[in-house]
Amino acid sequence: MRMEWSSNLASMPEHEQPVYTCSTCKDQEWIIDPQNPWVATPCPCAKQKQLHRRIQNALIPEEFEEARLDNYQVTSPIQQELFQTAKRYVKNSSMIWQGRQNSMGMVAEVGETQIKRIPDLKQRANLIQKYNSYGLGKTHLQIAIAKELLQQGHAVLCISDVVFMHDLAQSKRYSDEGSAFYRLLSGVIEAEVLVWDDIGKSKYTEAKEELYYRIINERYRQRKPILFSSNEDELTLSERIGEAAFSRLYSMAKDYFVKVKGPDYRVEGTGT
Repeated sequence: MRMEWSSNLASMPEHEQPVYTCSTCKDQEWIIDPQNPWVATPCPCAKQKQLHRRIQNALIPEEFEEARLDNYQVTSPIQQELFQTAKRYVKNSSMIWQGRQNSMGMVAEVGETQIKRIPDLKQRANLIQKYNSYGLGKTHLQIAIAKELLQQGHAVLCISDVVFMHDLAQSKRYSDEGSAFYRLLSGVIEAEVLVWDDIGKSKYTEAKEELYYRIINERYRQRKPILFSSNEDELTLSERIGEAAFSRLYSMAKDYFVKVKGPDYRVEGTGT
């Protein structure tokens, strides 16, 4: 069958022949021994293609496809602390994953909910400037860590809080006896490594608080790491996801937990 297939390809007009990304293995990722068709060796392209599939399955946002540790630009002391914490986490991941303190968190020193409660607009503006937590590259570092772990062969899932919570709510309305809802829920619970961007950003409801607890508690129980970021502080994040969920989340990440404030590169025109 293999020789017949090759013969058919050769007889095709050039414009109808398939285009391969790897001409050596014709995208099969294996090289067949011409002397023995039962013997095959992995093609050099296989590892790269496997990594590409893991990156696609991780759901890395398109805008962060180029995010890496080596292109994270450090322009402030807090960015240096974030960068060093990220490198330390990657270096020690295999060791810390053996216990429950296996996660990493980046939160605001003073959260946006806290600042919004200030009635005086001038005072609020001063606090926004003094305690800014945006544009410091938190998401860049999360994705960069994810890529390092993907390169090591680990399975990673990346979610954005608002999008994920919206998708969960929508899935409950499907006429599928809850299969879409439980598929989404089990996906984030069972993922080897979960990257949770902007956790607590979604509008609070009691139903969401229960979901936060369910996901975080299950991952805590199963010793599965969460890499999370938030523009809330410890108090306001606790309010938005529930005290019980936050308690577990913090205990998972307290050895790699950074409270941030600094200049927004989008405003200052620096950083990544």
